[in-house]
Amino acid sequence: MKNNYFNCFLFTNNRGCDLIKKKTGIIKPEGEIVKERLFITPEYTTAKEIKKIRKELHLTQKEFAEFINCSKPTVERWERSEDVIRGPIVPFLKMLQKYPEYEQEVKVPEKVWPLRIWYMYDQDVCTLIDVNERERKVKIKNYTDKIMFRAFGVMEEPDYNQYIEFLESRCFPESRDKMKLILKDLGLPFYDPIMIIEKTEGRMAEDDFWIRIER
Repeated sequence: MKNNYFNCFLFTNNRGCDLIKKKTGIIKPEGEIVKERLFITPEYTTAKEIKKIRKELHLTQKEFAEFINCSKPTVERWERSEDVIRGPIVPFLKMLQKYPEYEQEVKVPEKVWPLRIWYMYDQDVCTLIDVNERERKVKIKNYTDKIMFRAFGVMEEPDYNQYIEFLESRCFPESRDKMKLILKDLGLPFYDPIMIIEKTEGRMAEDDFWIRIER
C-alpha cells in the first residue's frame, strides 16, 4: 500500500546535496542518505543574528536572558561567539522574527502601585492585578485567552468593588459559621480578604488556582 505522506530526505550524491520530496512512498535516491528531516527549521544561528533580534526587541542582555529563561552570561557568550550557535535558541529566534509581538504579550508591566497580585493556575500566570488601595484603582493584564481562567472573566477594566468581590471569592465568606475560630487559627484579628489570602494563598479545595501577593 502506498504511503500518501510527504517524505523528505537530505542526501548526498555526485551532484551534491538536494532536498527530495516524494508524495508516494519513501524514495531512496542514488547516493548516501544523511538524515530524515521532519521540520524545515534552521540548524544554527550566529552572534550577529542574536544581537540583531535582541536590539529589535529593545531589550538589554539581562532582559533578553530573562525573556528566554537563561543566564545573562549565556547571552554575553553567544553575542561574542565566532562559531555558529546551536540548540533550542535557534527555532525560538526564528519564531521571534515572525511573531515579534509575542515579547509584548508575555511582558510584565512596570510596577507603579504598591500592591501587585498574581492570579495563578498551577504554575501559569492567568491575570496580573495592580492595585492602588488608597485611591481605589485597579489595573489588570491577562496572560491567557481562556475566559474561565481569568480573574475577572470577560472584564478588561474592573473597578475596585469588583476587585474586592474577586478577593472574597478566593476565601471563605464573612458569614461563615465559626468564622471567629477560623480567623483565630489564621492569627488574624478580624475579617479582611487580602489578609486571609496572604495566609491561604487563595487556595480552594475545588480548583488549582492560587494567588501570590507582592508588596
